[in-house]
Amino acid sequence: MEYKNLIDNVQIPVLGLGTWLMGGRMEPDYSDDENCIQAIKKAIELGYTHIDTAEMYANGHTEELIGKAIKDLDRKKLFITTKVRNTKLKYDDVIQSAKESLGRLQTEYIDLFLIHSPSSEIPIEETMKAFDYLVEQKLVRFIGVSNFQVEQLIEAQKYTKNKIVANQIEYSLLTRNDGKYGGNKDMESKTIPYCQENDIIVMAERPIERGLLLEGHPLLDELEKKYNKTKAQIAINWLISKKNIITIPKSANVDRLKENIESIGWKMDEDDIKRLDKIKLDQSLRDKI
Repeated sequence: MEYKNLIDNVQIPVLGLGTWLMGGRMEPDYSDDENCIQAIKKAIELGYTHIDTAEMYANGHTEELIGKAIKDLDRKKLFITTKVRNTKLKYDDVIQSAKESLGRLQTEYIDLFLIHSPSSEIPIEETMKAFDYLVEQKLVRFIGVSNFQVEQLIEAQKYTKNKIVANQIEYSLLTRNDGKYGGNKDMESKTIPYCQENDIIVMAERPIERGLLLEGHPLLDELEKKYNKTKAQIAINWLISKKNIITIPKSANVDRLKENIESIGWKMDEDDIKRLDKIKLDQSLRDKI
């Protein structure tokens, strides 16, 4: 695995395991639990030590599956990220949500705790005070946000004595400045440059847009042959080649897990990275998600 600096001497893997849709969507689906647990275990065996989840995923059931998958493993070798939903950002609610996530994950601490998305109704000052409490109590190691634009990031940082170390946003070869979820916009032109300048990790979600990038583009076809890598591997490698950017592709398929992890350990030529920076992909593809 390759790593990037999160804060001080703490590093975070460039490739993590996304878990959205494992165990259900907005409500639990128990029909595939054993396969999901085994997929998480297999991912860890392959080298995915960063696992990203959220209390909103399957209404907490995804966290339960992760808890079952990691309960007999060395916790210190894992990096667990989870998120509090934006309807629970009042002081007491944040603390309660963190404790409930800890219970479902069967762990004593969360490595990285994120606000899942901004709230227009709950003052960010109240939320960040709760985040500080969680750090003080050693229930959370580091704090961050998700789906935050620059102004929202600056506002949140004003009200916490702990550094906001990460911002999870939509970003891929397909999705650059106009996100589909969470109010994301200006990611490439504003949010990412700000994070890079202020030592904030950008956690890029949906790096291959659930397979849509596999439909191809002449440049992707060309680079696939040049590097003897798949389009998915090209897309992921392009992301992690950039300063402060890591990514969290989701898959419960063992072959795809292996394919994704082979996105690391090699580099494209700088000229090819710059060519990928400039490509324009068909935005109507996202309507299929």
